[in-house]
Amino acid sequence: MKKFNIRKVLDGLTAASSSSAAAAAQPGTPRENDVVQETLQSEHFQLCKTVRHGFPHQPSSMAFDPVQKILAIGTQTGALRLFGRAGVECYCQHESGAAVIQLQFLINEGALVSALADDSVHLWNLRQKIPAILHSLKFNRERITYCHLPFQSKWLYIGTERGNIHIVNVESFTLSGYVIMWNKAIELSTKTHPGPVVHISDNPMDEGKLLIGFECGVVVLWDLKCKKADCRYNYDEAIHSVAWHHEGKQFVCSHSDGTLTTWNIRVPAKPAQILTPHGKQPKDGKKPEPCKPILKVEYKTTRAGDPFMVLSGGLSYDTVGRRACLTVMHGKSTAVLEMDYPIVDFLTLCETPYPNDFQEPYAVVVLLEKDLVVIDLGQIGYPIFESPYPLSIHESPVTCCEYVADCPAEIIPALYSVGSRQKRQGYSKKEWPVSGGNWGQGNQSYPEIIITGHADGSIKFWDASALMLQVLYKLKTVKVFERARGKEEKPNTDIVDEDPFAIQTLFWCPESRMLCVAGVSAHVIVYRFSKQELTTDVVQLLEVRMQCDFNDVDSPDPGGEQTPTLPTSAASCSPQETEPPNQLSIGSNSSEGPRDNIPCLQVRSSPLKQSPGYQVELVIQLVWVSGEPPQQITSLAVNSSYGLVVFGNSNGLAVVDYLQKTLLLNMGTSELYSPSDPCQRQPRSPRKPRQPSGGLCDSNDGSNNSEDRCKSPTSDAKDNAFSRSRSSSVTSIDRESRETISSFYFCESFPRKSESLVSPCLLVGTTQGSVMMLALCLPPGGDQRLQQPVSFSSCGTLVRLKGGILTMALLDATGTLLPPSYEQWYDPNASDEEKEKGRRRRPASPPSSQEGQDTQFTVLCSEKQAKVVAMPSHTCIYKHNITETSFVLRADVVQMAGAYCIACFCANGHIMTLSLPSLRPLLDVNYLPLTDMRIARTFCFSNLGQALYLTSPTEIQRITYSQETCDNLQEMLSELFTPVETPEAPNRGFFKGLFGGGAQSLDREDLFGETTAGKASRSLAQHIPGPGSMEGMKGAASGVVGDLARARIALDERGQKLGELEERTAAMMASAESFSKHAHDMMLKYKDKKWYQL
Repeated sequence: MKKFNIRKVLDGLTAASSSSAAAAAQPGTPRENDVVQETLQSEHFQLCKTVRHGFPHQPSSMAFDPVQKILAIGTQTGALRLFGRAGVECYCQHESGAAVIQLQFLINEGALVSALADDSVHLWNLRQKIPAILHSLKFNRERITYCHLPFQSKWLYIGTERGNIHIVNVESFTLSGYVIMWNKAIELSTKTHPGPVVHISDNPMDEGKLLIGFECGVVVLWDLKCKKADCRYNYDEAIHSVAWHHEGKQFVCSHSDGTLTTWNIRVPAKPAQILTPHGKQPKDGKKPEPCKPILKVEYKTTRAGDPFMVLSGGLSYDTVGRRACLTVMHGKSTAVLEMDYPIVDFLTLCETPYPNDFQEPYAVVVLLEKDLVVIDLGQIGYPIFESPYPLSIHESPVTCCEYVADCPAEIIPALYSVGSRQKRQGYSKKEWPVSGGNWGQGNQSYPEIIITGHADGSIKFWDASALMLQVLYKLKTVKVFERARGKEEKPNTDIVDEDPFAIQTLFWCPESRMLCVAGVSAHVIVYRFSKQELTTDVVQLLEVRMQCDFNDVDSPDPGGEQTPTLPTSAASCSPQETEPPNQLSIGSNSSEGPRDNIPCLQVRSSPLKQSPGYQVELVIQLVWVSGEPPQQITSLAVNSSYGLVVFGNSNGLAVVDYLQKTLLLNMGTSELYSPSDPCQRQPRSPRKPRQPSGGLCDSNDGSNNSEDRCKSPTSDAKDNAFSRSRSSSVTSIDRESRETISSFYFCESFPRKSESLVSPCLLVGTTQGSVMMLALCLPPGGDQRLQQPVSFSSCGTLVRLKGGILTMALLDATGTLLPPSYEQWYDPNASDEEKEKGRRRRPASPPSSQEGQDTQFTVLCSEKQAKVVAMPSHTCIYKHNITETSFVLRADVVQMAGAYCIACFCANGHIMTLSLPSLRPLLDVNYLPLTDMRIARTFCFSNLGQALYLTSPTEIQRITYSQETCDNLQEMLSELFTPVETPEAPNRGFFKGLFGGGAQSLDREDLFGETTAGKASRSLAQHIPGPGSMEGMKGAASGVVGDLARARIALDERGQKLGELEERTAAMMASAESFSKHAHDMMLKYKDKKWYQL
């Protein structure tokens, strides 16, 4: 994790600052007369990465430490992800970005060796919270193909593409002069090169014998002491992997024709057994038909029963289209376990780290291209373990993301209680076997929630507190729609070819627990939260007809206007093209085109059983207009206190009363500019229809790539701001410049200039930089609220900014945020008495509605600049040009250190913060240039210096811009390495110790050291000291706490060794005393006897 140097900007801007002129106060309002005392300073801000969640994108290799219980996964982009117990995970990155081809733990040493595709080898120190590279070795003349590090050895064997094997001292990361050349290993009579080294391992019972597998099918047993080949084993098919029996007398090879060959080391002439696990055995005794290659095999023994043989691949060629499989062979039984994705690698977890003991396998970790599966070998049927990691972020591609830090404390238990009922059954009953590491000790205790919207229409709520991530609850929005059973039944009214249910944007109010979701098929769903199950007989549906007012705003058609009303039983009735459901549609019912008043999706007509959690309150759908599909929704807001939901697109905006289930307002964007309409204005439908739409901006390239599909359901305010297009379609030039609704904000403010009392308002921002106000006229509460309509009046334009409006907020006279008013949550399915209790607990009107409030500040931020407007004078008092050459992708008003500021992320990669209300620059860091639309779509800021974005299709990267969090990050991060005693070596037994036959040790130091083997060629590889080496570690160590902890661990280990030494000394003294007494007794017994009397 890298901390960034921050260009801090002094509070008093100098004349040399590029934005000083733009940030200067307006005439008549000098800075020195500011009434708001701002507390935020540049010292409060610093940017750094915190944690990365999710499945490692494009995994390529894996390793496991059986003593520390830590799992490491390398990727094709050079990333390294380490996992321990739930909540213990770490991310680090190789600078070169080359693929990680192999990983090897120094078991129970707190270190890891990584081999990369650029022929470099790195030693990682895992004893610090942020792992660092201690040493690197870059090979210049040979390509690395395989590595092997024996248990409790400091000598690493490295096989190359040329067939040679080099030996590296992992302590100093220097090459030994001992080299095994390919031409010495194979027979001299062999005329062809044996190919790259694909396997290296030492005999479990004899460390002096090294087994070398060459790609061509030759296996060599090399005597390290004698420097010659003991035996050579030849087979016609290429080798992919080799595995030893723990007694060191047999090994198994997997081959490219789907066969397994078992060899006795003393019989090199032919294999003891040839097995084709998935081959069809012919009756005439011929060889079975060849199968697909067996890419890996592992051979693990048990003390009490038959050995396990686990392999990947090897299926018959006639299984076309069959998913990847893992085969577990145990005794006479063979289990074929189908996987959802192709297998990258697998490891069999065993009870002992010693290769010369019974292995006792208990689980298999299977690394797939998009998932991690752990199989329990100890239970019948081989069930999988339930993963504690948040690896299902990408279960369906993420299309939008929201982050809420410091949310109400009771919301996480509420979501967990309803989400716990959704858990799958049938998992293994054992605990997750990857259980190493310890949690961090940070004091960050506020609750955090991340919400992800997905391409399949699902929404996931995640508990993100304390730098962890755990799924709380999953909502499937597709349940409210009819599902097409076959291709022939697929409706032809879809405006997207794939993922018609994808989530476009969402709005969540944590206090009232209201959730509003907009999908790509121009639909909006309003949800309420309930702890009780509910069966909805008829899903409440409201269809809205939104038309373009392009080029015809001055000549409305009075005949097309009608009052928006809706029957009480607003159910969908499978609308047909020829007979539009007039009783459900709002607006003109003309049928100039083939499709009219037809929604893109069909709401289900059968009863809907809704489990506890989020339950549908209302479905709103935009309909086709005269053969033209509806435009996608670009902005969305809901207010529980008013009972309103508002949404907008390139045609205009619509306001719906979700309590009365009625459409209140449906107006074009240009109509918002007119301030003279009466309070109860009627919506109008202009005559001229717009040109047909051409679909989604990102899906017109014809690509079926899932990653491209993930880009399609995006809001125009974010996605098309980047592409500089203001519309969801690219087929019409006039639509490029059309003004689209980009932002909403409910508030209680002064809708008109110089008003003395605040009233409910709606701020509307557009992609052309205009900010308009609508005044709301709400009926009294109680029954009257459900009977009388809410009315609106347009108050015209408040202010105009450069670029599209991204965010809006309201501050009081002291600079404190005035959040939109809300109704405290109550269970909608509870009894009337409980509902009233909940409503009585509801807070009174927010501070903005109290009389005597002299002034407010409206904060506005666009793609180019920020402005602060004083209310009710409607005077712009502060302005700051954020960027001239780029544009802002995401902006949020956030709380930080007890005050408020604007946080911005620009397309040029800069992250900036501005103070409020004076818009002083506080932070400007060139963090991450925009290389992918995924980042623009998912980047979001939250309170208390937190932010996140989707760094890959499968991973969420969390960052902080808080100096306090950066300072405390070391304590908050989890520890990977914990002091654990290495298990005792297996007992050799009396007879094996007496006659030999046990494990033979080897003095590798004497064999590979410089005194015996000499120095290696300097041109072969270059040694590069890493930033985590002893020199670099002094600066990167985690302060006094880390030093004390290491000293304590060292003292504990020393004390333990001293204790063991003392016990051994006492035992030897007791033994000596016993021997002395016995000898004295013998001497007394035979003292007076002659020699012939003995």
